[in-house]
Amino acid sequence: MMMMLMMMNLTLMNFKAPKLITLFLMIMMLKLTLMNPVKFFCHTSMIMGMDNFSQTLMILTIMISIMMISMMKTMSIMVMNTTMMMMLMMMFMSMKMTSFYIMFELSLIPMTIMVLGWGYQPERMMAGLYLLFYTMTASLPLLLAIIYLFKKTNSDFFMMKYELMSSTLLSISIMMAFLVKMPMFMLHFWLPKAHVQAPIFGSMILAGILLKIGGFGIIRFSTMLENSFMKTSQIWFSLSISGAITISLICMVQSDMKSMIAYSSISHMSMCLLSMLTMTKTGFMGSMIMMISHGLCSSGMFFLSNMNYERTKSRSMFINKGMMKFLPSNSMLWFIFSCLNMGCPPSINFFSEITIMMSMMMYWKMSLLYILPLTFIVSYYSFFMFSYTQHGQFSTNYSMSNIKLKEYNVMNMHMYPMILMTMKMEMFM
Repeated sequence: MMMMLMMMNLTLMNFKAPKLITLFLMIMMLKLTLMNPVKFFCHTSMIMGMDNFSQTLMILTIMISIMMISMMKTMSIMVMNTTMMMMLMMMFMSMKMTSFYIMFELSLIPMTIMVLGWGYQPERMMAGLYLLFYTMTASLPLLLAIIYLFKKTNSDFFMMKYELMSSTLLSISIMMAFLVKMPMFMLHFWLPKAHVQAPIFGSMILAGILLKIGGFGIIRFSTMLENSFMKTSQIWFSLSISGAITISLICMVQSDMKSMIAYSSISHMSMCLLSMLTMTKTGFMGSMIMMISHGLCSSGMFFLSNMNYERTKSRSMFINKGMMKFLPSNSMLWFIFSCLNMGCPPSINFFSEITIMMSMMMYWKMSLLYILPLTFIVSYYSFFMFSYTQHGQFSTNYSMSNIKLKEYNVMNMHMYPMILMTMKMEMFM
């Protein structure tokens, strides 16, 4: 916490602030990585603690923040980034439902400012309103549920078990806030708008970290209210499994690169939700691996689409064609990340999908009939986007510039952790 407060002060200095903040973040990431939370909660105080889930997501938050800092051009954006990172870290470490809810809501403010302040088109006003009001409206029942639990038990600790209160209404009111954040099909309308209008650093933090808040909240609350969540899991499971296929089909008719990547995020997070709803250890493990792999892969794909946008001034697939002739190295990165997005073996995405399929089959054997078309469609639209943008007749209406070394570094920072984690999959067991 002291290091994060120091970084807040550093952002106000113009003298080598980005380099110092990056160094601070790397030291924090090293310290977090060396901790070994074996028990359910460890390093626990009355307010903050850590377990395997929060440790992994905190490391992911720092990694995405380091990549974002390298792309920032003004100090005001850096202040927003460090403020948001501080809120997210406090939320992942929260041991109390009240502090979790406060940080859950506060993290929305910097994201809205990023979309409204540094977005591209005039439509960013509507995108910011969608983002703000969807999250605020859906999280009000969560606040009422937390107050209800506190009134009944005089405690708002996550370590408690509230088994006596197995209420369907209670679980629905808690789930609504997290299903909008993930987002689930039919509650997803804010995400493509926010992604398309957000600047590159906004898209990176939105895809990399903010979508994972919903999954983290479900894991936290479902371990406390197991009976309530098991009662309603069938409803959410049926909606998610049909929604994942529908969203995958919507991906195939997109012409905007950013929009397609945003819709593919919804499809992947639907799979993540499906594994969490099984309420098994395998399901939680699969969803955690999917969150990490999707956070890095999706953030990398948004960055690649921005590299094309900066050179062609368009995100349309009808204009971004024949890129292999102009930027062959960039084309190689597109190929790698398209393969990672579709879950080609032996990537970490492949292992996460296999684990999720195992948990789904344990929950409901007939889900195999839905899994097979889903995996085919996911691989189809990733292949479609790569072939459509990299091959074909190129346009001569724009001039190209070479890729900067800084952009290669950011892409390597996305790619290397995924390769290294694939070699050490037992860390998630």
